[in-house]
Amino acid sequence: MTDELPNRPRGRTRARVRTSAAVGAGVPGPLTRLALVLRTPAGAAQPLFAQAPKRWQRAMPFLVVGVFVVTLLPVTITVLADDYGVGGGWAGALGVAQTVPLLLALTRPLHAWIVVLAADVAAAVLLMGADQVAGHSWPWPPMTIVGYLVLMACLGLREPVRTLVGVWLVTGVVGTVLGFSQPAGVMNTNALLFVLGGVMLVLTGALRGLGDAQQRVAEQESISEAERSRRTLLEERARIARELHDVVAHHMSVITVQADSAPYRVPGMSEPVREEFAAIAASARESLGEMRRLLTVLRGDGANGAGTADGADGTRAPQPGIDRLQQLVEATVRAGQPVELSLAAGAAGAAPPAVDLSAYRIVQEALANVVRHAPGAPTRVSVTVDEDEVLVLVVNGPARDAVVELESSGTGHGLVGMRERVRLTGGTLDTGPLPDGGFRVAARLPLSDPTEPTPMNEDGS
Repeated sequence: MTDELPNRPRGRTRARVRTSAAVGAGVPGPLTRLALVLRTPAGAAQPLFAQAPKRWQRAMPFLVVGVFVVTLLPVTITVLADDYGVGGGWAGALGVAQTVPLLLALTRPLHAWIVVLAADVAAAVLLMGADQVAGHSWPWPPMTIVGYLVLMACLGLREPVRTLVGVWLVTGVVGTVLGFSQPAGVMNTNALLFVLGGVMLVLTGALRGLGDAQQRVAEQESISEAERSRRTLLEERARIARELHDVVAHHMSVITVQADSAPYRVPGMSEPVREEFAAIAASARESLGEMRRLLTVLRGDGANGAGTADGADGTRAPQPGIDRLQQLVEATVRAGQPVELSLAAGAAGAAPPAVDLSAYRIVQEALANVVRHAPGAPTRVSVTVDEDEVLVLVVNGPARDAVVELESSGTGHGLVGMRERVRLTGGTLDTGPLPDGGFRVAARLPLSDPTEPTPMNEDGS
């Protein structure tokens, strides 16, 4: 049997957990969300915003760059032909070479930069001999500066810092070299492009770096959460192993005593039979020794307070069972939690030790969760025993304070411990929220050992 939860309405619970986790970890601000949208792997052939969660976000770069290309292309051709006096053929070729490669910047910004820079340099050289260049901007006309800044934005969102610094320095060097051949009467725009390009690279590079940092933090949090879950599971299993030692050791001790005393209780026993009982007793004592050595390892963490909830003294105390549920409920009531216990007559002592201990621990964990997540909520605990199983039911109502939320700082021992104990006994566990805002924990623990083979009928079936 498994501990699957049939018909479990978990949507509301998951929503509350996500809300609490967001409150605990801090809800990301608009800048952080924008950085995550803009994040694209460096050097990848994916378009900008390719990892954005929404379709309109992924399409936005194509729309923005397309608008710039459609706008800059006719403006560049017109300005070069009319204001600078460049021939129509040259103006058209330069306009296409300076604007259309911006579309390539969405996937290959570095390649697009090389093409655009070469076209801008060719245009600057051609403008040196233009008839109407005097009184205008040179070597970078206004439409060239706008297109170059768009290119810088694409670079800043995709390339590493070293590449961005190189692009910025090359831009300044090219403009400086062109400045040695500056025509008379022009307004030199090299410093303007150098400064604006640097500002654009810094802003977009910082935004991309923020996205990278946020992604790394999310990955580390995911790894840490997985490690915490794994550690919680291992700690709970070690705790169960420590508790079950007392149960198994009791039976092994009984076997040892019975085997040792058999020759005295049964007179006239033959020597081979005596030797057989002596071998049984020796094997039982050896098993007890092995169990004690293993228990020493398991309780090594517990001695430091990391592996047990009962403390160092609790490791030597008798293991609790259904007969101690009344004391557990009374202690919970004294802590301010209204709890009502319904214990069937004859339930105490009716279950095997492992089931008896598991039933107690499940109730203990369930009450601890109620105190932690719904303080003051009325709670009912019911334990019944029939011929085949023990039914443990813990139901709590909504918390008295409506603003109480499921806390996000817990280690998760509650449900993990319940599932491990139910799996140990071969039972089933059903947990989930109630329509009124409360919570239900229902466990069925079979009284028979699920590992025992089913007896065959007389016909061998």
